[in-house]
Order: sequence, then structure tokens, then C-alpha cells
Amino acid sequence: MGAYILRRLLLMFPTLFGIMLINFTLTQFVPGGPVEQIIARLEGQGDVFQNIAGGGDTELQQQAGGDERYLGARGLPPEFIEELERQFGLDRPAHERFFKMIGDYLRFDFGESYFRKISVVDLVIEKMPVSITLGLWSTLLAYLVSIPLGIRKAVKDGSKFDTWTSGAIIVGYAIPGFLFAVLLIVLFAGGSYWRIFPLRGLTSDDWESLSLIGKIADYLWHITLPVVATTISSFATLTLLTKNSFLDEINKQYVLTAKAKGLSEGRVLYGHVFRNAMLIIIAGFPGLFLAVLFGSSLLIETIFSLDGLGRLGYEAAVARDYPVVFGTLYVFGLMGLLIGLLSDLMYVFVDPRIDFERRAG
Repeated sequence: MGAYILRRLLLMFPTLFGIMLINFTLTQFVPGGPVEQIIARLEGQGDVFQNIAGGGDTELQQQAGGDERYLGARGLPPEFIEELERQFGLDRPAHERFFKMIGDYLRFDFGESYFRKISVVDLVIEKMPVSITLGLWSTLLAYLVSIPLGIRKAVKDGSKFDTWTSGAIIVGYAIPGFLFAVLLIVLFAGGSYWRIFPLRGLTSDDWESLSLIGKIADYLWHITLPVVATTISSFATLTLLTKNSFLDEINKQYVLTAKAKGLSEGRVLYGHVFRNAMLIIIAGFPGLFLAVLFGSSLLIETIFSLDGLGRLGYEAAVARDYPVVFGTLYVFGLMGLLIGLLSDLMYVFVDPRIDFERRAG
């Protein structure tokens, strides 16, 4: 197993290199870099993309003396623009900037945000608890509901219960998480009907003055709607996966043999079928957590005003804050590869009969 783990770890380096190279190359062709963003703000233009969308690029180029490098460089000294380029490191060729970035990232030196004056690591650490909280609770809720429901559907396969629950699951899967979040706000957050849950934030303004029990209750009160909205799609997928996994095991010969020996249905189901059927479900926990964490975090965090990694990535991309964009991309890519390896190790932990080294050979 050690050789397989080492091989997977070594393959992460070219994979990460390819991810970073593709995304770095794409950014070289995207208009509105960090220098343009600053120039637009200094001249009171707001976001530089408003000028591009509004067709004002020709006028800006004419007033800038025909300089096509920056659409917002009207009347600004060339020395000032060159200084901005130097500060952002944009005065060097693209390939030099890329390999310097990769060298820094290998040492986990992600630099400092262009516009927030804080290191990328500190910024990610500051935002990560919100996203991890949302992803962890959503994943746990999905497992707590989906596994019992999936087992019940497998046992009652073809019954009315199986039919109407399948219909409800399909509807839940078809509803986008952000649309379901809006529906929850309308119904339960004072939108048009009941005001049961708060509309925004992770805690109340007086959270610091609450007792320990009060803080826990306030936290759960705030996180309920975002967690439910995030869980909806993963819940549907996991339920059907559980049902199909149990159905596949129930129809095998060893189950028929156990029943022929007179064992009760419950003992057969939970004493023999459960371990084999749960293999793929338990092993998929890390991957599901990663999917929930990053899959719908942007829209859910925006709708419920949660300051997490989703909003951070979106704001950094809009502002062309490249250290934050590439730093978070590198970290998330590395996390994805490590969690993929962890999922394989979970398979071996649940069922020691699996041998990835022998399969690879």
C-alpha cells in the first residue's frame, strides 16, 4: 500500500502544475487586470468592466493618447502606470511570473492580496471556518437522512413508499440549491410568510454576551437554513446511491443463504448486508464533503450573507486579485487531490480485501 500512496503523491505534482498552468494562461487573455482596476477606481469609473460593457473603450484610448494597454489610463503619467506594474510584478514576462509563482507555492508562500493588504494564508484561514461549518453540517445531515431512507427504500423496493419517496427525491435533485435557498427565505425568514429563522449571518449581534448554551442555540438557529439549502442535492444523490448499493447486496447468494438458515431480516440486513453495502457510501464521505464545501458555497454564502471561501473567491476573481485567485486555486486543488487519495484509503479501511497495488500492477 505504501508504494501506491507514494505513486499517488508523486502524481499530484504534475497534476497541480497542469491546473495552475491552464488557469494562469487563461488569465493572460482576460481583460481588466489589477492595474486597470486601480486606474478605474482612481478616476471614479467604478468597475473597469462597466466601461468595457458600455462601449467606452474607444474614448478612453483616445484620451490616453492611443495607449491600448490600459483602457482607463486617461491623463495618468506613464511613470505611475509603470510603478503599478512593478508593484504587482506585471513588468516581467508571463513565463517568469508563472515559474516564480510555482516556486513560491511549493514553499506555501502565497504572497499578499493586492487590495486587502493581508496575506493570502491569513485571508483563507479567516474565511475557512464559515465554509467548513457549512460543508461539514450539510454532509452530516445528508448522511443522517439518506442512509436510513435509502435502506428503507431498498427493503420496500417497488412499494408505494418507494415510489413517492423517489418522486420527492427527483424533485429535490432537480431544484438548484440557490433557488431552494430563496424559497426557504420566502417561507421561513420573513420573506412573505413566517419569520422563524434569521435572514443573514452566522451569529447574532449580541452573540458575545450570550451564555454557552445560548451561543450554541444561536449558532444552530442561524445555520439551519443555509445547511438545509446546501444539503438538498447531495441528499438526493446519496439516498439513491444507498438504495442501489443495498439492493445489489440483498440479491446476492450469501443473503439468501443467511435467510435460509433462519436468521431474522434485521440480523441479515444489519449483520451481513450493511458492511458490504456501506463500503462505497462510507468511502465517498471525503469526496462528498469536498463537493458540498465548494460546489454551491458561492451562491449560498451570498444569499445568506455568509463571509466564506465562496464569496472570497468570487470577489477576488472580479477584482483580479491574482494572489488570492491562484493561492486559493492551488490550495483547493491540493485538497481535492489529497481527499481523492483519502477516499481510496477509506475503501481499504472499510474492506481490507481491496488491494490497489495489485490492481495497479
